[in-house]
Amino acid sequence: MEHPASVGNRLLATLPSKDLALLAPHLQKVSLEQDAVVARSGDRRDRVYFPHTGAISFMLGLPNGETIATAVIGREGALGALSVLGENSSLSSVTAVVRVGGTASQISVERFQAAYMGSSAIRHVVQAHTRSILMQFQHVAACNGLHPVEARMARWLLHLHDRTEGNILSLTQETLSQLLGVRRTTVTLEIAKLRALGAIRSDRRGLIEIDRGRLKQASCECYDIMRRQTDQIIPG
Repeated sequence: MEHPASVGNRLLATLPSKDLALLAPHLQKVSLEQDAVVARSGDRRDRVYFPHTGAISFMLGLPNGETIATAVIGREGALGALSVLGENSSLSSVTAVVRVGGTASQISVERFQAAYMGSSAIRHVVQAHTRSILMQFQHVAACNGLHPVEARMARWLLHLHDRTEGNILSLTQETLSQLLGVRRTTVTLEIAKLRALGAIRSDRRGLIEIDRGRLKQASCECYDIMRRQTDQIIPG
């Protein structure tokens, strides 16, 4: 099997060879298909995923059916790694949806927990991932409360662009509505604003071409802060 660190997951890449060897025989490379739900809120997690490419958003659902994204992970993160932190942590607190298709290494929770108990380096990786996710939760909450939808949309597009190849994103207005927690009519208006700024070009098929420099100008400072803090927590 291909060495998992060589395909780009930054958490796995930080592990010394002897600690990675505790995981490597049990890691399986899998595809992450766009729009696939890889975890549902309230369900018991049985797999840990370490993305190599692509992006997964953590979605919080409200009783009225509305949703909003609370974090996004790619090759710098993992899905399900916190299941080792106690019995209740094996239940997913969010729904995780693939927003940009890619690949990942997956391992059973049981295998990962056994390696976690036997390796201080793996425990350090889980701690780093925990700090990174908590940082995202805090900044996304602040951004949602303080910044306009246009800046927030630009920020999410940049987060997704960081975790894909090329300058084209495939995102429907429904997907953007779910990420932002706003109505589709609002998404239509905000996309028009970003198009007018030259930050994006889009078509009816849901393809969005990114002008990264102009999109950063349209975003709030939260994007740069979150990216910088992620790189400090999890070296790239």
